[in-house]
Amino acid sequence: MVSVNKAIAFQPISPREILLQVSGINVYYGESHILRNVDITISNGQMVCLIGRNGVGKTTLLKTIMGLLKSRTGTISFAGESITGKSPDRRAKMGIGYVPQGREIIPRLTVEENLLLGFEALPKGRKGNEKISEEIFELFPVLKTMLWRMGGDLSGGQQQQLAIARALMAKPRLLVLDEPTEGIQPSIILEIEAAVRRIVQTTGISVLLVEQHLHFVRQADRYYAMQKGGIVASGATSELSQDVIQKFLAV
Repeated sequence: MVSVNKAIAFQPISPREILLQVSGINVYYGESHILRNVDITISNGQMVCLIGRNGVGKTTLLKTIMGLLKSRTGTISFAGESITGKSPDRRAKMGIGYVPQGREIIPRLTVEENLLLGFEALPKGRKGNEKISEEIFELFPVLKTMLWRMGGDLSGGQQQQLAIARALMAKPRLLVLDEPTEGIQPSIILEIEAAVRRIVQTTGISVLLVEQHLHFVRQADRYYAMQKGGIVASGATSELSQDVIQKFLAV
């Protein structure tokens, strides 16, 4: 039987402090230069969207931030501390939640079991007596009705909601999402958009996402546009011009 904790799960964070600073990052696959002198900054409580056509390095940048790929040069700092040489699990325990493309939920575990795995990324690891916050089910009500279903039996949209919820279980300060609406039906896309925006507005958690849907992009506070492995444009999403949209979002 699932245990539900009705206490506040997330604490608001000051929006004025820089949370993530990526400076001069260069990443290679063999001798192929993939990321070129990339700089991005994310503040506490800010939602930032990374845009660009397929193959320009967006996923590579997210994997580098998570420590899944190593940069040849450059630095990454999180909450004022360098994480350039830290392992992916250490970065997760410091407060970076990651939902990759493909979601990577465990199909032969139930929804509840998948959620409980999220506690492994807590700073001191899972103790075994943690409870699922009611706030998780307020964000994604469908999960509460499917706790005993196998993760692999869920639709793509439901699996995406589960993956985001699992990342939130460790109470991250930064949530990194790689194309959260890819391959998902329009009605579920709107639900995910609303949930992500609510996460930012009500918890102070920052969000960095890769996204192609213009409506979702506009939910972010700022954007960075990538081309050929580098950042070529940035600014407030409220000021996104038609030229930028055509260049970096149009198929």
